Amino acid sequence: MTVVAVDAMGGDFAPQAAVEGALIAARGGVDVVLVGDAAAVGRELARLGATPANVRVVHASDAIAMDQHDALDARHRKESSVYVALQLLRRGEADAFVSAGNTGAVVTLALVVLGRLPGAERPALGALLPLPPGPCLLLDCGANAESRASHLVQFGLLGAAYVRAVLGVAEPRVGLLSIGEEPGKGTPAVIEAHAALAVAPGLRFLGNVEGREITTGRADVVVTDGFTGNVALKLAEGVIEMLLLELRRAALASWRGRLGGLLLRPQVRALADQLDYRRAGAAPLLGVDGAVYIAHGRSDGAAVANAVRGAADAAAHGVREAVAASVRGARA
Repeated sequence: MTVVAVDAMGGDFAPQAAVEGALIAARGGVDVVLVGDAAAVGRELARLGATPANVRVVHASDAIAMDQHDALDARHRKESSVYVALQLLRRGEADAFVSAGNTGAVVTLALVVLGRLPGAERPALGALLPLPPGPCLLLDCGANAESRASHLVQFGLLGAAYVRAVLGVAEPRVGLLSIGEEPGKGTPAVIEAHAALAVAPGLRFLGNVEGREITTGRADVVVTDGFTGNVALKLAEGVIEMLLLELRRAALASWRGRLGGLLLRPQVRALADQLDYRRAGAAPLLGVDGAVYIAHGRSDGAAVANAVRGAADAAAHGVREAVAASVRGARA
């Protein structure tokens, strides 16, 4: 059985959301270890009723705040819930780790505790976008503010390996985010990465893709640096929320709007459910030596449950081994 360690103290609504989500996943068959202040976690477990036998608690006396800006300071927080949970993963007592906590701290501690996969230059945070044409993995979306061309090439390899292992796409289509489709468009790093990706063995490289193409289903994997990817991801979230809000307002503005809204409600609700960030659960941190997932800071219980289920499924599909093999293959 796959075991997932959950940072019970991470996120805007911790420990309530983390414990609630972990229990939902556990009742669905995932073995869960809740890592955090044992007293606080115990109170939440008591509030939520009977605790399943496949849930256990590991105490951690420290918690890293969401607003902590010095991620490097996290290296010394060895009693924090993130550090303790990652140690469980390193020792093989857990198969995956999920946190909705401070992204910088999780990335830093994952590198400290687990290290990089052999040959991996940088880790990349991949957001699996639940788009109507089909899911698209956008990476990096926050692990690295700046990236060299060689990093972007590895992100393409890491992303393709993840999509093959988890989504079952035999030949993932990989695109490089740029300001135009022509190979000469973009920053020097993007232009250099384009040339290298075009000849990378075993990679189905489409060339450059523009921002508007991320949502069209043209690519299964879109590669960019962490600064650009994070901006693109949060812009997409904001646009989706704005459009759904405006549709709701229009439906309430007049009797015609209310009638149209009533007729379209099933379709709009289905679309809203599909685009809900909570469905994706969490973003994999690819390139570290372990299955690490970082969920949205505002994750509620449903989002955490999906994150835990997704992490368990990925671990069961051997995602770490698949990603490690992609890095080894690139070096061979």
